[in-house]
Amino acid sequence: MCGRFVDPNLRSAGLDMTQTKVNPFPRRFNVKPTQDVYALIDGQPALARWGLIPSWHRGELKEWKAATINARIEEARDKPSFRDAWRRGRILIPVGGYYEWTGEKSPKQPHFFQGAGNEETLWFAGLSSIWRDLMTCTIMTRAANDSVEPVHDRMPVILNSDEREAWLAGSEDLSIGAGARVMHHPVHAFGINDEGPLLIEPI
Repeated sequence: MCGRFVDPNLRSAGLDMTQTKVNPFPRRFNVKPTQDVYALIDGQPALARWGLIPSWHRGELKEWKAATINARIEEARDKPSFRDAWRRGRILIPVGGYYEWTGEKSPKQPHFFQGAGNEETLWFAGLSSIWRDLMTCTIMTRAANDSVEPVHDRMPVILNSDEREAWLAGSEDLSIGAGARVMHHPVHAFGINDEGPLLIEPI
């Protein structure tokens, strides 16, 4: 699962907002579900509401109760909430890192994950769906590899450059992203409204 992450450094991510209608917002270090997030859609930077709502939903926004901030890559192709997006809504979601928690009791221990190499931006595989003119999205997840498994049993589907092209082209390879390498360190516990670069500082 991925339930909190850090906005990318737009310059390092290579996202040029000057030719789009997207106004960059101050970098966030505690991005939450239902907030707008940066995404690469049809090759262009855009914003999408984090939490996919399928186009067939006929109720109001507040009536959509399904947990769709993440989609399991093993299930998304056949799951009603994600089936159409799997076929027609491939996107990339750039991030500067993400968080996972360990421990049985509150407050649990947060850990910050970032790329293990020189690349500052992690590119998550995502799916998008337009609901009543609102662009919405989900982050794909997969079984954790050995660089994540000591902390959590799931991880985002993190793509290298070749895999990004394949994903956008409609790849059905469920092993995509399995080789992604990340590193992590514990950080101080933080609240839902806490913000700023201190959140990712190691303890």
